[in-house]
Amino acid sequence: MQNRLMNITDVFADFAQRPVEAARDLPALSAEQLNAHPAGHPNSIAWPLWHAGREIDVQLAHLSGRNEVWESYRGKFGLGELGDSVGYGHSRDQAHQIQVPDQQLLVDYVQASLHALIEYTGTLSEEDLDEVIDHHWDPPGDSWSAPGLPR
Repeated sequence: MQNRLMNITDVFADFAQRPVEAARDLPALSAEQLNAHPAGHPNSIAWPLWHAGREIDVQLAHLSGRNEVWESYRGKFGLGELGDSVGYGHSRDQAHQIQVPDQQLLVDYVQASLHALIEYTGTLSEEDLDEVIDHHWDPPGDSWSAPGLPR
């Protein structure tokens, strides 16, 4: 068996696949369970999965110039205009309107969004991945550290 060093895109692809694995590992939930709001929480179980897929999809489309994966899922979800959003700033009422009929549909959408991300990053060089693309972030680049950690 030959050892192979992973390059940064391999590491990224491995990392990006993990949310799909986590979504697949959820227990089977009925539509009622998926859309329930435990303990009165504004978000259902479905909402963060939908949100994760939308956030990845929208940012990737903006970054890559490609169409959103959502275009082929919009009708399957049947969420109307609200489904075209990403969820930031949703009111409690809007979050309650995110009703998903099928857990597998959510997993499929998250998987398709992440597959598109992995495919796109596979076309990038290590230099491309070093580029700071959001100069509004303060501080940009490698000077960032998590809160409470030294820089």
